[in-house]
Amino acid sequence: MTQLDFEDLLAVEKYQSVGKLTREIKTILEGALPGVLVEGEISNFTHHSSGHMYFSLKDESAQISCTMWRGNNLKLLFMPAAGMKVRVKARLSVYEKRGNYQLDVWQMQPAGIGTLQLAFEELKRKLQEEGLFADEHKQPLPVYPESIGIVTSPTGAAIRDLKSVLVRRWPAAKMILKPVRVQGEGAAKEIAQAIDEFNDYGKVDVLLVSRGGGSIEDLWPFNEEIVARAIFRSHIPVVSAVGHEIDFTISDFVADFRAPTPSAAAELVVPNRDEIAAQLQFFSETMRGVLLERCKYLQEKLRSIVRSYAFGQPIDQVRQASQRLDDLRRQLEQFPIHTLALYREKVDGLKKRLTLLEQSNVLKRGYSICHSGNKLVTAAAQLNPEDKITVEFDRGRVEAEVEEVIL
Repeated sequence: MTQLDFEDLLAVEKYQSVGKLTREIKTILEGALPGVLVEGEISNFTHHSSGHMYFSLKDESAQISCTMWRGNNLKLLFMPAAGMKVRVKARLSVYEKRGNYQLDVWQMQPAGIGTLQLAFEELKRKLQEEGLFADEHKQPLPVYPESIGIVTSPTGAAIRDLKSVLVRRWPAAKMILKPVRVQGEGAAKEIAQAIDEFNDYGKVDVLLVSRGGGSIEDLWPFNEEIVARAIFRSHIPVVSAVGHEIDFTISDFVADFRAPTPSAAAELVVPNRDEIAAQLQFFSETMRGVLLERCKYLQEKLRSIVRSYAFGQPIDQVRQASQRLDDLRRQLEQFPIHTLALYREKVDGLKKRLTLLEQSNVLKRGYSICHSGNKLVTAAAQLNPEDKITVEFDRGRVEAEVEEVIL
């Protein structure tokens, strides 16, 4: 028998490109299933700025990616949402660039409430009947918190947003992070335990329970009863900031305050130091003006008394009273000057701390700033594959192209 070498095999066997194979698969699948009727629960729903809708349909055993183009979803009489059960008419298609198959949906109608949404509504009804949402249980937030407890992931966008706003608005406050998982199995238990541990610790003035946006599955730990009851029994005021502005969780209803985003939560719990400084300056100037006017009034009153007939003779008594008045005036004038000096010293200290937060100083500490066009990029969700970005460092910058966006 003759032994064939590798070159002989290449001459006999014919290989095809990945693109050609994918197109053949696309032709076979789309030809075999030109139209399908599917019922399932919506997950990972995104309504893109282009008008197109991207989501998954799932049941207890599988899920499939779906796309509904703008021209089709404009005809919808309702707004789809994660957790909603729907029935769709679609055709099977293959996205060649990734080699993924998906459904191109051209019609959709509601089919009921999905499993997670049903569980959400049931727990919401139960806790509301028990009074966990009642206003009489809500605790007020401290006006000037000295210590802030944060329950969130140590690596997510939420902690970066919280730190940025808190440091900028009220750097005097101490931030204490209890790192937890914010999605997946066991996350709810960690969140509830962190809230209890902060209450046992007892040295924070307010609690921020937070995470960034995501699907209903991603946010689900904040819809679990164990977290709701931990928030309710907290002796420390709790602010819930979960997901985006349109997202609502059970934690939002139980918490003392609900913020639409992590950044909004940070603005809610601390005052603006610039506004406070301006108010102190205004009060100081007002107080000084009032004191000076009072002194002028007393001087004029004294002159009137001196000119009167009754005090024409005992001039010595008048002189002593005048001297006492001058002493009081000096004391009154020195008081606001001393107070203003203290405030100026505090403002100078704050200015020095602000200087440390300037962009150039932040970049020198190893941070960088990312721009896409003229827009500042603060989250990966703002970018798409093939977007051009500029990353600025302390010394120099780089131009790059996004290959993949990982959320």
